[in-house]
Amino acid sequence: HVVESGGALVQAGGSLRLSCKVFGAITSVFNPSPMGWYRQAPGKQRELVAIVGSDKSTDYADSVKGRFTASRDNSRKMAYLQMNDLKPEDTGLYYCNRHTNNWPWGQGTQVTVSS
Repeated sequence: HVVESGGALVQAGGSLRLSCKVFGAITSVFNPSPMGWYRQAPGKQRELVAIVGSDKSTDYADSVKGRFTASRDNSRKMAYLQMNDLKPEDTGLYYCNRHTNNWPWGQGTQVTVSS
């Protein structure tokens, strides 16, 4: 399973670092799997905000480009999302998951950005 952590209440302009760790059988396929960071704002559908590939290449939604940085540590089976210059519209429940052929979703971690 997947466990996300690191969410908090933060003021606009602040920073957070989210972490994601995988456990169990899926650890054996973590390294070759592209990992996505997703967020779901209240009343909205879940959206993809960042991808970190198995080769550590990255891609971002336009809304977070230049502010968010995705990374991973294959030896620890973890993925990270560094979020800088946070804005109120970044508020939401953040999840990580394999980008293709999703695993069961974790609980997510709540990020709330106050103006």
